Amino acid sequence: MSYVAPAEFASKMIDAGEAKVFMSTKDTLIRAFMAGAILALAAAFAVTIAVNTGNFLVGALLFPVGFCTLYLLGFDLLTGVFTLCPLALLDKRPGVTVKSVLRNWGLVFCGNFAGAFTVAIFMAIIFTTGFSHEPNAVGQRIGLIGEARTVGYKEAGASGMLTLFIRAVMCNWMVSTGVVAAMMSTSVSGKVIAMWMPILIFFYLGFEHSIVNMFLFPSGLLLGGDFTVGDYLLWNEIPTVIGNLVGGLTFVGATIYSTHYKTSPAINTPASAATAEATAAE
Repeated sequence: MSYVAPAEFASKMIDAGEAKVFMSTKDTLIRAFMAGAILALAAAFAVTIAVNTGNFLVGALLFPVGFCTLYLLGFDLLTGVFTLCPLALLDKRPGVTVKSVLRNWGLVFCGNFAGAFTVAIFMAIIFTTGFSHEPNAVGQRIGLIGEARTVGYKEAGASGMLTLFIRAVMCNWMVSTGVVAAMMSTSVSGKVIAMWMPILIFFYLGFEHSIVNMFLFPSGLLLGGDFTVGDYLLWNEIPTVIGNLVGGLTFVGATIYSTHYKTSPAINTPASAATAEATAAE
């Protein structure tokens, strides 16, 4: 069977985090750029489907194609390295330091943003026919999304900031579960099915993903959204990055590490194990 037991993929998570920490600057940036670009295309794809069909669920059902594609190609999202790299530090892998983990996060952030922003420019050109016309229906929708998820939070004040943060935490709980889910199988079909489910949940529930937002909000600004760069940074991107870090590291990385990698002794010997031991002794 292609299923990988939790104790095995927990070890794979730490190995993956260690490998990413030591990856060269060139490879880290290229892989992060491509990950940001592909996820941005998936977001544009999902919004286009939602606008053309009038059904957001259809767009959410198909959005995970981008995440599955970038993962199978070996590209890196900030949300994923938030979860994996600290595990190598927690496990005291030789050479892994706080500085090296922060280096990886910084490079992946820059690469993801560059990739997502590149696609934002390309799609803005498409939605406006080279900026010669008003944005089409999809472009207008993206502008409205940008306003609602920056100015909308801002108008709610502290309550809006709390909602934004919790949505970001919940987002990377699901997205990092998708990253880990891909390690649960040794087959491509198994990986895709396992990844698809948590990614669908995050997108349909409207959680805040820092990389998707690197596309949606610059696009919104290019397409005439009524918000500012400051609104985007202070009332979305920065709190979203922090929330994504908390969600992925606590609800996925730390929990799997603490229970499947650092398993505590059982409080009693299971009856089946005791019977097996007695039989062997006889």
